[in-house]
Amino acid sequence: MGDAVDKALPSSVLFCCDHNAVRSPMAEALAKQMYGQRFFVQSVGVRNDLETDGFAIAVCAEIGVPLERHQARSFDEMEEWGDDLSGFDLVVALSPASQRRALELTRYFHLDVEYWPIMDPTGIGETRDDKLAAYRQTRDQIRRHLVARFGPPQAGAVSA
Repeated sequence: MGDAVDKALPSSVLFCCDHNAVRSPMAEALAKQMYGQRFFVQSVGVRNDLETDGFAIAVCAEIGVPLERHQARSFDEMEEWGDDLSGFDLVVALSPASQRRALELTRYFHLDVEYWPIMDPTGIGETRDDKLAAYRQTRDQIRRHLVARFGPPQAGAVSA
């Protein structure tokens, strides 16, 4: 590991998207698999009105990343449950709506917010194979962003 990458690592990251059902849970699970305990990771949505998406679960399972036990939650629920948003060093927004919500929070907390334009695969494709291909694109796009931002995966970092 290079020192430059280690210095750039936050101690905690919150990934967010619209529903916490596809992009942000994928990012959370991939980060945990790739970086283990190097930093704390959670995810949240602007709204919590959907279950974790079955196609997201399927494409993550293809690469050994468990997603089926993810519980979707919203920013509001996170605050209601007493999770301190100010405790996160970095918020990574994966959708325009979640970026707006994260930036609103910066009025109350000192948060660094980054926006990663990640494709929303929902509604793309007619057949199961087409849909899986779209979700794989999203998964791989998230992986590329993770490596670009946090460096190569940590050897042997696989979360339970």
